[in-house]
Amino acid sequence: MAKRKSGNVLPGLYHAEIPAFLPLFLETPALRRLQDVGMNCGCEYTSFPRFQNLPGYSRFSHSLGAALIVWHFTGDRAQTLAALFHDIATPVFAHVVDFLRGDYLRQEATEAHTEEILRGSAEIGRLLAELEIPPDAVTDYHRYPVADNDAPRLSSDRLEYTVGNALAYAFASPEELEAWYNDLRVSAAPDGQTELAFGDLSAALGFARTALRCARVYVSDEDRYAMQRLSEVLAEALRRGVLTEADLGGTEPAVIAKLEEDEKTRRAWQDFRALHRMRTDETAPREKRRVIPAKKRWIDPLVTGRGRVSELDEEFRHDLQSFLAEPQDGWLCGE
Repeated sequence: MAKRKSGNVLPGLYHAEIPAFLPLFLETPALRRLQDVGMNCGCEYTSFPRFQNLPGYSRFSHSLGAALIVWHFTGDRAQTLAALFHDIATPVFAHVVDFLRGDYLRQEATEAHTEEILRGSAEIGRLLAELEIPPDAVTDYHRYPVADNDAPRLSSDRLEYTVGNALAYAFASPEELEAWYNDLRVSAAPDGQTELAFGDLSAALGFARTALRCARVYVSDEDRYAMQRLSEVLAEALRRGVLTEADLGGTEPAVIAKLEEDEKTRRAWQDFRALHRMRTDETAPREKRRVIPAKKRWIDPLVTGRGRVSELDEEFRHDLQSFLAEPQDGWLCGE
């Protein structure tokens, strides 16, 4: 059975209230679809202990959170809407479809249709026109550094999924996250680029360590193996005509229902659901072994006027460098 994804992590943390222009956008079909697309890339459907009993965390919740962060720090409607729409093209199981496309390391294939979806939505177009905001202002959130920027900088996107996952994995308490959030401000790095930055080193260090713990989960053996195996289930379903490319742009419950209607894909889906441990011994079946490189997500926050955390704390610098140097060239096998 599919797990309901909708739900908002830590309501009210990012901004005291939802600005009046946002609710009608939240009711559009293109955004409501994201209530049934998860943030955990299908891993939560497995039986790996790491992913058991995770709270519902949807792309809808993440998108709203990212938008509220941008609104909180900029008060700019166009930037806020660009953040709201940044995942609107995310397919079912999210970055699993990047694996399906062979985009293991960049994981950006899922963003390809953002502008197409936005321009194709009559509802969103009408609402933008009422606000006198041109579509070009909201189709690419990369143009707004508070919404998105390059690693290791902190943006609303990275901040929101770090907060959401830190809560889900119990890596930080709501009180810690609130204290760290309240220490943030918009600041210019030494190179002149704008980003979200901390004022206090202890807050920055606490957040950075938590973000690194999350980053290790994103590329853990279980995570990478689950995403690869699920991409193979989808590939088989597409080959057999059980799924169409259009289905990938739908919802996870609908796709799972189709997988379960076909005997072969039902067995493959059930095998995926049953994954519960990783094996590294040489008796592991060769047909289930995979070599799976994957994108490493990392954050090295700026402390205003002082530099990045890795420049200010030797232990964090060592831990971050160790993480970035960890190889991904060995085979993995799950059962």
